[in-house]
Amino acid sequence: MDSLMQYNNAVNAIKTAILQGQYEAAKGVNRIQLALYFAIGKYLSQHTRKGVWGEGALAAISEQLRKELPGLRGFSETQMKDMRRFYEAWNMLDSNSAVATAELCIENSAVATAELQNSENQIDIFHTLSISNIPDFPVEDFFKVPFTHHSAIISGPKETSARFYYIHRTVEEHLSVKKLRQLIKEDAYHCQGRMPNNFTRTINNPREARRAVEMFKDEYLLDFINVEEIGEREKIDVDERVVEQSIVQNIKNFIMTFGRDFAFIGNQYHLEIYGVEQFPDLLFFNRELNAMVCIELKLGEFKTSYLGQLFGYLQILDDKVRKPHENPSIGIILCQSANYSYAEYAVRDYSKPMGVATYKTLDDMPERLRKALPDMKKMMDLLKNKEE
Repeated sequence: MDSLMQYNNAVNAIKTAILQGQYEAAKGVNRIQLALYFAIGKYLSQHTRKGVWGEGALAAISEQLRKELPGLRGFSETQMKDMRRFYEAWNMLDSNSAVATAELCIENSAVATAELQNSENQIDIFHTLSISNIPDFPVEDFFKVPFTHHSAIISGPKETSARFYYIHRTVEEHLSVKKLRQLIKEDAYHCQGRMPNNFTRTINNPREARRAVEMFKDEYLLDFINVEEIGEREKIDVDERVVEQSIVQNIKNFIMTFGRDFAFIGNQYHLEIYGVEQFPDLLFFNRELNAMVCIELKLGEFKTSYLGQLFGYLQILDDKVRKPHENPSIGIILCQSANYSYAEYAVRDYSKPMGVATYKTLDDMPERLRKALPDMKKMMDLLKNKEE
């Protein structure tokens, strides 16, 4: 069968599938469009990857489709390559032993052969797909994500778990393609902190909860703290005050280490209710979260009693300090060490958003890593000399 006849058969098969899919998609069912693209992607994959069609096949098919279906959009050579990649990215969903959980495959076995036998072969998008053997597959979310978003996702991470993550976020936060691509570029999946927190339980808006989770890391390097001075102290409360003063004296460094959009409100911030005074260690405002962030510094291992103390601070902040337009305050216990699983367990039932993070000073790092870090004073002097 010569190339021209092969391409004509392909055009007829794809055109029939397009018309069938458009009829169903007009009903507003996103899964039908995905089914169409998955089916066409499979068809194209089977005939281009195995050398059945020659060079330039997709360009020729795309041009002929536009001639036969005037005004057709979404079936350029590039877009058909996206359909092929869509199928190949999720080809584990393609099963002949169908479990009827979704509609997404090619029914006519003749199409699945290496060659088209005649022009009557059709791509039938109404077949079944088996996903029952794929652990944690986000079925509902998968079919809610538009194809353009799917294309962005499969162009990024190759890990299935990462793709699941971006699919879920797209649906949960109604992400635009631009925002989704930005998150993929920033590698949001791998940048997820392990900080124990209860944000998803205590922050009602899923988008705001996600922002809070992403804002904080599980561990911070505070290399500007004078560890030797702390070590000479005997009382824990005095030691913690030294940490606090070191942070206050280096507040710019601390903010740059801690995250973005933080504004320093004060340390030992005075709170009072029913004649009882309280003094949280550090108080910030975060513009992105639109919330105050209260940080309580602790030396040594995390203790559950710290959460009760922080909870009290957050109650007063929300009742007496928070502005009407601001979100509820967030509290962070910042200690030297913590059993993360235990901290996650301890924080879960509190009704205020709280998390537990740890910090390390420069002296806590292994010697070889300390030596690998640049001398900041020498770096600043070098930059200054270059400017002069």
